[in-house]
Amino acid sequence: MPRLRNGVLATGLVAFAAVGLSFPFFMATAGNKPVIDSSKPLSPQATFRGPYINTGSRDIGPDQGTHPKL
Repeated sequence: MPRLRNGVLATGLVAFAAVGLSFPFFMATAGNKPVIDSSKPLSPQATFRGPYINTGSRDIGPDQGTHPKL
């Protein structure tokens, strides 16, 4: 009996992990339409943020000073 319960539990955990790990893959491949509709004009906020998205601190140049660790 304990072996059967362990087998059922292990099978359930593997199935749960497989579904959880495959979810991002299916979400990425299932969407056929783009996130941003290119037929509509961008909102004012999107046009303002556009050049700065995902640029980090590179848009203002490297940090010339050294900062001690706190």
